[in-house]
Order: sequence, then C-alpha cells, then structure tokens
Amino acid sequence: MLALDHSRRPPWGPLHGITVSCFLLQHPSRLPRNAPAFPCLMLHTYLDEGLTAVTRLIGRARRSNSHRSRGLQLPEIDTGAPEPHLAPSPTDFGVTIHDVGQDGTFPADGFPERITAWASDIITAWCSRNPGTCPNPGAHRSPR
Repeated sequence: MLALDHSRRPPWGPLHGITVSCFLLQHPSRLPRNAPAFPCLMLHTYLDEGLTAVTRLIGRARRSNSHRSRGLQLPEIDTGAPEPHLAPSPTDFGVTIHDVGQDGTFPADGFPERITAWASDIITAWCSRNPGTCPNPGAHRSPR
C-alpha cells in the first residue's frame, strides 16, 4: 500500500496521511512515547471536515516544523481523543488493513470508502475503550 500511497495518484496518494494514522492507532506501540495525538487529530479532522481540511492541517504541521517558522505552532485543538500513548489501547477492531486491501492489491474502486470505514472504526474503538474522551462518538459526518 505504501508504494501506491507514494505514487501520489488518486485515490491512494491523497489518503496517505489517513492510512498511516489508521495503522499507527491500530498499532500504538509504534508511536513515539511522547508523540502528540496527531494521528487522532488527523482522523477526527478527516471524518468531521474532509480531506481538504486534513490537507490544511498537514500544511500547518509542516510549516510549524520548519526552521523558518520558529514559534509557529499548531493551534490547540481539542479532538476529544485520548493521547494514544496515555490511553488504554483498544485491541478489537472491526476494520483492519486487511479489509482495506481486500485481495491484497488495494483496488482503487471503493478505496476511499474503505479508508473512511477504517478511520471511523478506529475512532469508535478508541472512544469506546476510553469513555468520556470523545464528546460525540459516532457523530462524525462522511468526509467531503
């Protein structure tokens, strides 16, 4: 899937950040111990506001990480999501990368819908495992 993501061709390329966030939240041991909840923020933004909002978020993160932007930080955004390294991790997911890949080739047809289902399932699992951290679990709109 990473080769398809890095091809930058739709539908895979534009969803690369969402794909990586989904994977990391299903395998939180791969997150740095001091990592902010950026993968959670990405998925919440995607589910609530769509891919255009995620693209803006990534742009702000890149700019804040530049030596030219000292002092520029991402605004504090309360996603309602737990910090992945602080919260108990869910262990039972209804949708996994196997479902997204279908036959292992990650076919283009229906790929965005499978990614959306994966993201939604992950956020629901994290919120169910950590009650009170998500103000409205399952209330996300479909991405635009």
